Amino acid sequence: MQKMIYLRLIPTLLLFLSIQFLDPIVAQNYRPSKGIEARVNALLAKMTLDEKIGQLTLYTTDWGSTGPTIREGYKNDIRSGACGNLFNCHTIGFVHDLQKVAVEETRMKIPLLFGYDVIHGYKTIFPIPLGEAASWDLEAIEKSARVAAIEATAAGLNWTFAPMVDIGRDPRWGRVMEGAGEDTWLGCRIAEARVHGFQGKKLGDTDAMLACVKHFAGYGAPIGGREYNTVDMSERYFREYYLPTYEAAVKAGAATVMTSFNDYDGVPASGNKYLIDGILRKEWDFQGFVVTDYTSTNEMVNHGVVVDEKEAGELSLNAGVDMDMQGGIYQRFLKQSLKEGKVSTKQINEAVRRVLRLKFELGLFEDPYKFCNADREKKAMLAPEHRAAARDLARKSIVLLKNEQQVLPLKKGQKIALIGPLADNKSELIGNWNGAGNANDCVSLREGFSPAQGSLVVYAKGCDLEVTDRSGFAAALKAAQNADVVVIAVGEGAMMSGEAGARAELGLPGIQEELVLELCKTGKPVVVILMNGRPLAIPKIAENATAILETWWLGTETGNAITDVLYGVHNPSGKLPMTFPRSVGQVPIFYNYKNTGRPYDSNSKWTSKYIDMPNSPQWPFGFGLSYTSFGYSEPKVALKSGGNLLTITVNVTNTGKLPGEEVAQLYVRDLVGSVTRPVKELKGFQKIMLQPGETRELKFILTEKDLSFYRRDMTFGTEPGEYEIMIGGDSETVKKVKVRL
Repeated sequence: MQKMIYLRLIPTLLLFLSIQFLDPIVAQNYRPSKGIEARVNALLAKMTLDEKIGQLTLYTTDWGSTGPTIREGYKNDIRSGACGNLFNCHTIGFVHDLQKVAVEETRMKIPLLFGYDVIHGYKTIFPIPLGEAASWDLEAIEKSARVAAIEATAAGLNWTFAPMVDIGRDPRWGRVMEGAGEDTWLGCRIAEARVHGFQGKKLGDTDAMLACVKHFAGYGAPIGGREYNTVDMSERYFREYYLPTYEAAVKAGAATVMTSFNDYDGVPASGNKYLIDGILRKEWDFQGFVVTDYTSTNEMVNHGVVVDEKEAGELSLNAGVDMDMQGGIYQRFLKQSLKEGKVSTKQINEAVRRVLRLKFELGLFEDPYKFCNADREKKAMLAPEHRAAARDLARKSIVLLKNEQQVLPLKKGQKIALIGPLADNKSELIGNWNGAGNANDCVSLREGFSPAQGSLVVYAKGCDLEVTDRSGFAAALKAAQNADVVVIAVGEGAMMSGEAGARAELGLPGIQEELVLELCKTGKPVVVILMNGRPLAIPKIAENATAILETWWLGTETGNAITDVLYGVHNPSGKLPMTFPRSVGQVPIFYNYKNTGRPYDSNSKWTSKYIDMPNSPQWPFGFGLSYTSFGYSEPKVALKSGGNLLTITVNVTNTGKLPGEEVAQLYVRDLVGSVTRPVKELKGFQKIMLQPGETRELKFILTEKDLSFYRRDMTFGTEPGEYEIMIGGDSETVKKVKVRL
């Protein structure tokens, strides 16, 4: 039932609010410390042009294929000052040796930056970022990044290529695993948390590293979900849904930004002056430096907007790109471009200033070896408190999708048939972009079952991830028939998601689904454990399995975290950060869609729908079950003065028999606007623990910004009219109240 509340807001108050409202994060933009500028200018005045260009050059070592080695040509570039930064170089012995070349064998003795993809942990591996987002626990997510920074800086690193804040609405795109999902508001909050975690209390601390916001901009919307593909969207759509997460990360203090591979409005991001100089620097006042993604400047030739790589470098520098990653464009061509007047000395100097500022900020000129402490490196890696934090977040990231017959939690003494290609696997558990993680440090699911839980486990693999050999089915079925409960772990291999991991189909690879369905035919309760990096389309499993847990790739503490949930040591509280489709044919699918002129009507053929399946997803955004249950009262709304427009209160009650956490979600719909508005948008959430029978009143505050959008004339602000406020445990199960402002 809906209630109607009319609240009058006089025009003068609207004007006052539009003038007075300030985003509280604005003041946290990165700003160079006092005294640095004079030191930067003094150093810059002594540098040759070649040395300046070297500070704008970033090369990789050969670590990925040969271990801690670097090609001699790059080492010579460091000696000559032609390369001022390295990535894929870590562990203090390797870092120390290369830093020594820079500060003891070069004329200017400028220290190197050392970057690395520390995405969801360095040595202690946490859940993939999409899994972390499923926790809806900002404090735990920030702690994850903090632990990653502590370990990474102890290994000599001072720069991470994270967080990835691209909004992902298409699960075919493999890099959805690296982001926070489909929602802009949630994505903004997670971006802020991760920046704070990586950069710590202040840059210059030995456990703080530069965050790098990527991929700027719009990278999460490739056509067809295909990696590196082009992007095409309107300015309004871009600014409302894709741009805010980058802004949130920048205003949280991120010191660096990485360009994306895609084009925006026909211009590749690494040469897009509108994006870099216009939005990033002028609109947001970003004062850190911008680095390209791997050879993305070179690739503008393939985009067809420049004739050759020399022109590509000119386009990049003129757009505001400071550092060229791996392409060698600036090193090879910038000097000639300057001679021809295609770029200016002022542009080069300003780019160098931005890089040098952050090297001073990190304290590298005072102590170039400050991140090279052997005792610290030894103590930090896989420290007990780090593993405890990883286990905590891994448990919170698990989403209970189905639980018929209350088969979960498992009971002590039950005989368990543990089956599946990922049931006794470690190699896939750390997922993609796994830093310096070692699969041997992981706890497998099989290892997670312990005598302390009263586990009686019989294991049978059943099948492999992709191979179609069914010879293991018989042993799996026999184990199932002799068990009380079947637990089967299926999913993707780590390299099936992530960069260059686009998939045209979203089902389980190989014959895994067939094995699951055969086990369901035994009549035994079947608990499916999903380990994957993206939403999957598994309608038959959704229908036939008794229980389903979405566990993503949980990292180092996988087995312990999953069995904690299976046996009720931890009551699952995760909620989906992305919609799960019924079929890949529904993709892209997301909760905050807009109505058409002929919205879905099951009784009318001539409305927007499929003829072969429902419009609705398998599981909606924000969905997640618990071993207990929760009830919501009707929400109440009150008018506030000042910058806060509305206060919404709701009572949430644990109506079940077990303690549990609930994520209460607040959604808003602008019913009539000057442009079409989504059917709902997330504008707040609270995660609370409730004992059985306990009720807690929650208070949400909506500001003017929460109700603002890009209006018909592309100004950003509110409009008077009617709004629908919705609160509930997921994006579809909500209580509603209408408000007129």
